Amino acid sequence: MRIGVLNDQSGLYADLGGPGSVIAARMAVEDLGGAVDGRPVEVLVGDHQNKAEIGAAIARRWFDVDQVGMAIGFDNSSVALAVESVAAEHDRVAIGTAVGSIDFTGRNCTPTAASWLYDSYALTTSLAHALVAAGRDSWFFITVDYNFGHSMEADARRAVAASGGTVLGSARHPLGTADFSAYLLQAQASGAKVIGFANGGGDLVNVLKQANEFGLPQSGRTLAAMLLFITDVHSLGLATAQGLSFVTAFYWDRDAASRAWARRFQARHGAMPTMAQAGVYSATRHYLRALAAGSEPGGTAVMARMRAMTVEDFYVHDARLRADGRLLHPMYLMRVKSPAESHGAWDYYAPRATIPAETAFRSLAEGGCPLVRG
Repeated sequence: MRIGVLNDQSGLYADLGGPGSVIAARMAVEDLGGAVDGRPVEVLVGDHQNKAEIGAAIARRWFDVDQVGMAIGFDNSSVALAVESVAAEHDRVAIGTAVGSIDFTGRNCTPTAASWLYDSYALTTSLAHALVAAGRDSWFFITVDYNFGHSMEADARRAVAASGGTVLGSARHPLGTADFSAYLLQAQASGAKVIGFANGGGDLVNVLKQANEFGLPQSGRTLAAMLLFITDVHSLGLATAQGLSFVTAFYWDRDAASRAWARRFQARHGAMPTMAQAGVYSATRHYLRALAAGSEPGGTAVMARMRAMTVEDFYVHDARLRADGRLLHPMYLMRVKSPAESHGAWDYYAPRATIPAETAFRSLAEGGCPLVRG
């Protein structure tokens, strides 16, 4: 019995998922005894290199040859959308953790796919509302130029406008950009009060370092990360990252249960878990429980059982999968602490508000998922 963790194992998104997500999946397997109905569970690993065609080819081989029942992770929207389609063709389960595109559970939704963490709507809408309400009402976006970034910027623009703010412009950069000076100069020249970064991983780390070198935070601009992982803050250091506003699905220091699991994970990985890694554990555990709960192994049948069962673990409490594959759970509005506020390594987030699931995510009617039309 096999599951496959498919993500970026060595590139700019490797810190947020990568080998850590493999460890998380294996922890979930071990915590459920290492087997389902007496059959050992094996975790395979695939590196999609942030290329949709490579991700789709790996998934197809897994499903056709290796008899993999579930592919999980992705951490790249273009890859996620490609694998979602391949999994549906083969009646296998595809679970996206770090997937920003709203299309994954929207117009591209399938009966065998689920999204466990967030989407661009959840990451941007509450953040934009909060900042505009605080008087930060003019925005400029620096956006990675592929599906994920486009989706993030579009949702953030809608939220800024709905809150009474204005967008003064945007600049798009290729994935894996090293020099952001031209984009930062455009943002600076716009006069916007908020510079919103619709990118992630290594791109976000690089642009934030360079924004500080340009003196943008010191000039009174608010820097807003549309997608921030704790590993990004760790790479940047609090002196650079302090004051960043963002929304997240998980923080390791949220409560006793999250702290206990995070310390187990840290002992194996050497770092505290990102929300993507925590999500891989939660989704893998739930998939294996659903697999054990019935005799039909096909992806459609297993996903139906996953929807019928409550998700209850350190990551989420009393959560359910919606018909479009969206796991409904609270999101958290956060601020990065200053060095003076932090009590030590990995003590990085200061909570500002809990966003209820019904507010954090689009309604089922707005999503456009063909499974729920009519």
